[in-house]
Amino acid sequence: MIPSHPINLFEYETLAQKHLSQMAWDYYASGAWDEVTLKDNCTAFDRYRLYPRMLVDVSQRDLSTTILGQSLSAPILIAPMAFQCLANSAGEVATAKAGTSLGIGMVLSTLATKSMAEVTTANPQTWFQLYIHRDRNLTRALVEYAYNCGAKALCVTVDAPLLGKRERDTHNQFVLPTGMELANLSNLTDLDIPQRQGESGLFAYFAEQLDPGVTWKDLAWLRSLVPIPLVVKGILRPDDAIRAVEVGADAIIISNHGGRQLDGAIATIDAIAEIVAAVGDRTEILMDGGIRRGTDILKALALGAKAVLIGRPILWGLAVAGETGVQHVIEILRDELSLAMALSGCANLGDIDRSLVKVKS
Repeated sequence: MIPSHPINLFEYETLAQKHLSQMAWDYYASGAWDEVTLKDNCTAFDRYRLYPRMLVDVSQRDLSTTILGQSLSAPILIAPMAFQCLANSAGEVATAKAGTSLGIGMVLSTLATKSMAEVTTANPQTWFQLYIHRDRNLTRALVEYAYNCGAKALCVTVDAPLLGKRERDTHNQFVLPTGMELANLSNLTDLDIPQRQGESGLFAYFAEQLDPGVTWKDLAWLRSLVPIPLVVKGILRPDDAIRAVEVGADAIIISNHGGRQLDGAIATIDAIAEIVAAVGDRTEILMDGGIRRGTDILKALALGAKAVLIGRPILWGLAVAGETGVQHVIEILRDELSLAMALSGCANLGDIDRSLVKVKS
């Protein structure tokens, strides 16, 4: 029996399913093909065990950090996720307000259902997530729009030259409800989203906009457009991390798109150590994927990530209780991380290092 007041993220997930339509639930929860990577993102954390220190003064813990010069109350950001109005009518604005109340930044998806202007008003520490479109003028317009709205960084997703196949969405013939729009794109152009039998018309449109010819040179062009930090999201290999640094990435997000792109790709927690070893302190390393407990965050930080991004659990909180639910999800993770730090002998984030984790034999 799940209580009406959830105490962990798993209980939020169970409650959220009761609040969402089957189509919305499957869109949020699904992964590509057999969902192997989707599952492994979570279970991979079990391959790493904590190795705590004892008799350290942890009577006071400091979780604060800075990412790209922005002060955060904890090493947590809200990941970019599309169509949040499917979970709650306030959508991305409610998510942004919850982040602001706790000193947490967020990344707004290109496919948001609330505009960048609305979200940056609600949370000034907002980054903008971007796909490089075939139409470079549209890409430029999106970047300039985000910058003029106050985006603090540009976060380009590089793991989607084409859309992964999410079979639950195909079965459901996923479409946005009438009246729900792509708020950032509609600010720039009138979009005629096709509605095709047997597949999502939205996916059909967006798939046509994705450019499988994007290469590293396009990142250099993107960086030249606006004077804010460039974040590269979707890196899993050390050699790609090095290339990202070479084109001027101010931060890298180790990510496999939540298991929604290439099924069978490695879990993100497994990629951290090699990437950190390859690039050192030449850029800031973040990660997302599968985090459900504060101990998961501790393990990611110990392996070398500076912060983590939280995805689906934010949507579960949003579906259950709107802004209050998102705030509670973040509080749960923050408090669990603080307790895990205390029990591991870490009074601040600087005390967290590679010696705190061992790979399970």
